[in-house]
Amino acid sequence: MKESVLHKLTILAESAKYDVSCSSSGTTRRNKAGMTGSTSGWGICHSFTEDGRCVSLLKILLTNFCLFDCAYCVNRRSNDIERVAFTPGELAELTIEFYRRNYIEGLFLSSGVIKSPDHTMEKMLRVVKDLRTVHHFNGYIHMKTIPGASQELVHQAGLYADRLSVNLEIPLEQDLKLLAPEKDHQSVYKPMHYIQQGMVQSLEDRRKFRSAPRFAPAGQSTQIIVGAAKDNDKDILHLSSALYQRQSMKRVYYSGYIPVNTYDKRLPVVKDPCLKRENRLYQADWLMRFYQFNASEILDDQSPYLDLDMDPKLAWAIRHPERFPVDVNTADYATILRIPGVGVKSAKMIMVARKHGRLNLNGLKKIGVVLKRAQYFITNNELPHYTIHEATPEYVKSVLRDTPSLPSPAQQQLSFGFAD
Repeated sequence: MKESVLHKLTILAESAKYDVSCSSSGTTRRNKAGMTGSTSGWGICHSFTEDGRCVSLLKILLTNFCLFDCAYCVNRRSNDIERVAFTPGELAELTIEFYRRNYIEGLFLSSGVIKSPDHTMEKMLRVVKDLRTVHHFNGYIHMKTIPGASQELVHQAGLYADRLSVNLEIPLEQDLKLLAPEKDHQSVYKPMHYIQQGMVQSLEDRRKFRSAPRFAPAGQSTQIIVGAAKDNDKDILHLSSALYQRQSMKRVYYSGYIPVNTYDKRLPVVKDPCLKRENRLYQADWLMRFYQFNASEILDDQSPYLDLDMDPKLAWAIRHPERFPVDVNTADYATILRIPGVGVKSAKMIMVARKHGRLNLNGLKKIGVVLKRAQYFITNNELPHYTIHEATPEYVKSVLRDTPSLPSPAQQQLSFGFAD
């Protein structure tokens, strides 16, 4: 590897680590003769940290030059840092070389904004085009869409990338205007809409012609920075819920604010990254996506923040003792899903198993129900009648509260160690 390319790599890989909105799941494209890589089988090796971050991609910036002066960004225009940029050819070659050495399984490409959003998108597009057409790379590519980019460039990007994403960053418009005066939510929602239009059109075309090109087959994602402004968890979850109403939106990622520009007085003083809050938001997001909860059930005006010592499902159950205990042998699927200690797979297995006879404690254990939690919220002839009502919500809360083990900031980002 050339020394100049290595130097750029160390700087731009470090600058890219603050963007967590990458995931290699959601698309299947098998290996083909004469092509390199795949997104299935032995291709993408899903490697996630405890808080859901994917580490199997080469996550890199095309450049850390940027027109914008966002208060929370390490690459902001006013920061006195070394600025470097890959050429599209260099980055395409680097990706292929890393893939052949089995360092990575795909590419996550982002960039600072140089000259204009369209100019930046054109350069990023050249990278993914080279990978697909010159190097015949058939692996996973996640490309960041630049807010303010034109519909034509977004459409072209969707024909080459598996997933597109546009970062919303700050949840509330007034806070975004304070911390990033040159940005607004409209410039983010427009490319989101372009991506959705492209996916809908692609589905219609493929119904008519099987050979029609696929557009962003893994959908789109976005990232919200948590803790950089005065937003609360209720605001964030309601925003996420609205984004999930878009058919094309696959994931909303939450990134605990890391103070990289401590001199800026608009930003909060944070000693430690709010990783607990980030983790609870991911759990609440899971409830909305897979457990049939809506945002207003999880948090409301009286409880605008998630409990850091309890997962949101347990917190909801303790706030609603009138919904329990539940008889797992007669309750419907939606009700069983809401029992603490019962997951989606366990709930489905309960529905199947009880067709063959009544479930006892041994059966629930085999299914995977966590009885340490569930025992206060279910009825069973083998359990003493000591539900949340007899034990009281306060007692259950004191017994079941937990402090999740979270990785240190240094463990959260895959990095390549290069000798000095």
